[in-house]
Amino acid sequence: MKFAADFHIHSKYSRATSPSINLANLDSWAATKGIKVLGTGDFTHPKWIEEIKKELESAEPGLFKLRGADSATRFILTSEISCIYKKTGKVRKVHIVIFAPSIEAVEKINFELNKIGNLHSDGRPILGLDAKELAKIAWAADKDCLVVPAHIWTPWFSVFGSKSGFDSLEECFEEYTKYIYAVETGLSSDPAMNWRLSQLDKVSLISNSDAHSLPKIGREANVFDTELSYAGIADALKTKNKKKFLYTIEFFPEEGKYHYDGHRLCDLSLKPSQSKKYNNICPRCGKPLVIGVLNRVEELADRPEGFVPKNSIPFKSLIPLNEVIAEAIGTSVASKEVTVNYNNLIRGLGNEFKILLDSTEKEIKEKSSPEIAKAVIKMREGEVFIEPGYDGVYGKIKIFSENKKSAGKKREMDQETLF
Repeated sequence: MKFAADFHIHSKYSRATSPSINLANLDSWAATKGIKVLGTGDFTHPKWIEEIKKELESAEPGLFKLRGADSATRFILTSEISCIYKKTGKVRKVHIVIFAPSIEAVEKINFELNKIGNLHSDGRPILGLDAKELAKIAWAADKDCLVVPAHIWTPWFSVFGSKSGFDSLEECFEEYTKYIYAVETGLSSDPAMNWRLSQLDKVSLISNSDAHSLPKIGREANVFDTELSYAGIADALKTKNKKKFLYTIEFFPEEGKYHYDGHRLCDLSLKPSQSKKYNNICPRCGKPLVIGVLNRVEELADRPEGFVPKNSIPFKSLIPLNEVIAEAIGTSVASKEVTVNYNNLIRGLGNEFKILLDSTEKEIKEKSSPEIAKAVIKMREGEVFIEPGYDGVYGKIKIFSENKKSAGKKREMDQETLF
């Protein structure tokens, strides 16, 4: 079965998240976006896991659906955990996403983690726990749990982060590295950037939204053609079988908020070569720059830009539909006009992924406008103008640019039909 999956999201119990994130709303938004399998997020939070047990019921093996509802959306048990600890003389801050095949496994994990820290304080708990030890707890609960380093390049909280990470998976997980089957590339990098590291050849590169609000679901995702079950998904990730794990759906990485180096307070964004010129010190305030993802990738890469490994899973770079509409009609994403056009397209053509990847220009024009249709096609062909994000500031992507001298970035995209 061919389907899209977004494994890493958050509930209303995580900090800085929308209070409207409940299971019924997640179910509805997943259908709107084109997501078949959605992570529950936050299964370590006592109130959220109680809601999960009350409002969901078993569907296919290891997957769940809304209780008593005729819904196509399936949920998979996932949770992100923030590990902050000291290792080899340095403070490490690593975020990990745990996949669990059953409620029983979740309860075992939560029982052990509750001994270590406060699970009530945040849907993404902060624990003084070595990432390797967290992995051991998950596998002790159920050998089929998956341990996935989250947004692996984010400067502050990731396995390769410039501020508090490691230089290799082996440094972090030691003898258990061979059981790490996937890593999450994050919004500020795409698979092509990660292909430059030979150490990542053995793992699957997955992409997820890390959504903190309902409209952000599916801004990155994974497309499979496999059995609809926990085991089917896990097997596709473990084997990197291209017939089962088809491709990932990506942000243009420049749109991520840590792509370039810089200083938000100084309104300063720099390429890695510029940062090197200043010895990674902000020329305006004299403080260290926040080193972004592109710089960190170049630091650890052992291959040239453009290298493509033989076993690589393809990817497609997209801009969320509401952003495309806003750009086409010249207004903000939050405007009523964007909402009206978005809803008309969804009602007329189906889910967001189908519109962005598959609908013809004529079909889109009939349900919206010529400008919106043209914008979708230009985005699909990679004809975008990018002002990269830095130090927590999202990048700015333009499809139509008045300044023809802007740094345009053209990307060839596979036009394979998603559904």
